Amino acid sequence: MDPASSYILSRPEPFKSILLHLQLIIEHSIPGVSLKYKYKIPFYYLEGRPFCYLNQSKDYVDVGFWMAAHLSIHQEHMTREGRKMMRSLRYYSLQDIDDNILVDVLQNAFEVKDQKFYK
Repeated sequence: MDPASSYILSRPEPFKSILLHLQLIIEHSIPGVSLKYKYKIPFYYLEGRPFCYLNQSKDYVDVGFWMAAHLSIHQEHMTREGRKMMRSLRYYSLQDIDDNILVDVLQNAFEVKDQKFYK
């Protein structure tokens, strides 16, 4: 089994279910993404460039966006806590995930994928 899948499947509940759900939505919504294991977490790459990552910390799971400086929608649902450039959608339970918001943000990230990291 690859390291990214091992990471996801080794998490305790409810985090494993959250991560599996996020994985399904990301892979279904963004054609061509590939799941890798970078920086000790599952990281999605698109066209050889970082796209987003999944990270379980403390009591939540983050979907962090690489091109966060360029995202323009659903900012009210995103957190920057402790980070200068990155933003993420944060989930404490499976019920917290609004698939429509997640897909909207993923599509927005896809639209800005060719921008420079900094604005």
